[in-house]
Amino acid sequence: MPIVKFIDLEGAEHTVEAEIGQSVMQVGIANLVPDLVSECGGNCACASCHALVDEGWLDRLEPPQQLEADMLTCVQDYRSNSRLTCQIKMRPELDGLIVRVVNNGY
Repeated sequence: MPIVKFIDLEGAEHTVEAEIGQSVMQVGIANLVPDLVSECGGNCACASCHALVDEGWLDRLEPPQQLEADMLTCVQDYRSNSRLTCQIKMRPELDGLIVRVVNNGY
């Protein structure tokens, strides 16, 4: 199983296993990663699961679809590596993905 490393707001690392096809948000919520929020349950209807993907992983991700790009315009601290974790689906190539949880005001 691939792993995802989450870094919470305190800087603590949480390395968890993911199933292929799960969203990064589902992986984090299922493993009780602190500070990760999912207000809309992964429907890309809010930006509560906004996180920063480690720069070294950006070229391995599918680019954001238009709906995700639109939702990212709502985040408080948008950066070039901002993504909605509900829209990143785990694939074998993402084994070791590093995601930094940010304070989204929830």
